[in-house]
Amino acid sequence: MPVLFYFWRCCVISNREHQINEEIRDKELRVIDVDGNQLGILSADEALKIAFEKDLDLVKIAPQATPPVCRIMDYGKFCFEQTKRAKEAKKNQKVIEIKEVRMSSTIDTHDFNVKVNQAVKFLNGGDKIKVSVRFKKRTLAHPQFGEELLAKFKDAISEAGVVDKPSKMEGRSLVMFVSPKVNK
Repeated sequence: MPVLFYFWRCCVISNREHQINEEIRDKELRVIDVDGNQLGILSADEALKIAFEKDLDLVKIAPQATPPVCRIMDYGKFCFEQTKRAKEAKKNQKVIEIKEVRMSSTIDTHDFNVKVNQAVKFLNGGDKIKVSVRFKKRTLAHPQFGEELLAKFKDAISEAGVVDKPSKMEGRSLVMFVSPKVNK
């Protein structure tokens, strides 16, 4: 009876996600070939022998099943396609940032207009805004000035944004969240 020596093809690209080739220690495996056809329940040695005859890898894809499911495939190609899919998904997602516009309760008219223009620019860019009015020292005794300022701010940006969360005190600041309007 000839002794078969298998060499470990994927020692460099192996990771802890999947067990491959000699890492599979189960006695019985449900094996699926390259085309997706079931070969049935085989021993690990038989499945490994079939994989090496086709110059491919045996990869455990469902370890929780009884018996575990293994597939014969090119593991390097599989890993490459997985990373390619992950990069594509990451590229297609839109990241919405939260920009902050900070004001004091004693802000002047010109400075207020600059903050409004800045907020409109952020909203038109698709970002959410956190508008905060900071209170310092004695101004903390008069939060109604901050409420009036945020109401005025809300009216000024009403064409570009919608208030998500109304104004609320957080420490020494009065905070309001605004998101861009969805054009339909």
